[in-house]
This record gives sequence, structure tokens and C-alpha cells, in this order.
Amino acid sequence: QVQLAESGGGLVQAGGSLKLSCVASGRTDDISFMGWFRQAPGKEREFVAAISRGGGTTLYAHSVKGRFTISRDNAENSEYLQMNSLKPDDTAVYYCAADDSPRYFGTPASTFDYKYWGQGTQVTVSS
Repeated sequence: QVQLAESGGGLVQAGGSLKLSCVASGRTDDISFMGWFRQAPGKEREFVAAISRGGGTTLYAHSVKGRFTISRDNAENSEYLQMNSLKPDDTAVYYCAADDSPRYFGTPASTFDYKYWGQGTQVTVSS
């Protein structure tokens, strides 16, 4: 089993920046790709970004490409989401996700691609 814990959310003005962190514990050696999702009130959980096991391959949702950067530090069992040029539409609960599948990275943009989830951290962007 793997446990994930997010931190770094908060309230920020439009145009500002936040950096989210996610620390994994448990069977961390089994973790392959990791990702970030978000869910706004009344909406479905949506994909934000994903990163391969070694960190060399990333995938972004069109809505955040060029503004958000995903990274990971396997020595620290952590992944990060640097969010710049934030917009009110980015307001949501952000979730860290991970999987232990050895499969090819591909395009893990579905919630069904991930086995493990954090509890979420709130990000609020004011206009």
C-alpha cells in the first residue's frame, strides 16, 4: 500500500503562484507514474498533469500547459506542482495520485489510471 499526503494549498490572487507538494509513504519503491488532478465544486475530477517514474516524461492538460510544472524527487518520495499565472478557474481541491503499474507511461490522464490518492488540498484563486 501507498499513502499520499498533499500540502501547499491556499488562497492566492489571480496572477500569483503556489507550489503544491505530495509526500508518499508505505511501499514507495512500487510507485511508477504520478499525477495531479483537481475537482471544483459541482464538477467532475479532472486531470492536471502526470509524470513518469524517472521524471523524464510529463503530460499536461491543455488548460494548464505553459503555466504549471510537475516534478518529482524519488529520493524524497515526493512530487510537486508549481502553479504560475493562476486564474480564478484554477480554484479547486487538488489531489495527488500515484500508481504501481509497471506499464508504459502512455497517457495516464484518467482517474482509472491511478490506484492511490491523497486527501486533497484546497487552492482558491481570487479575482
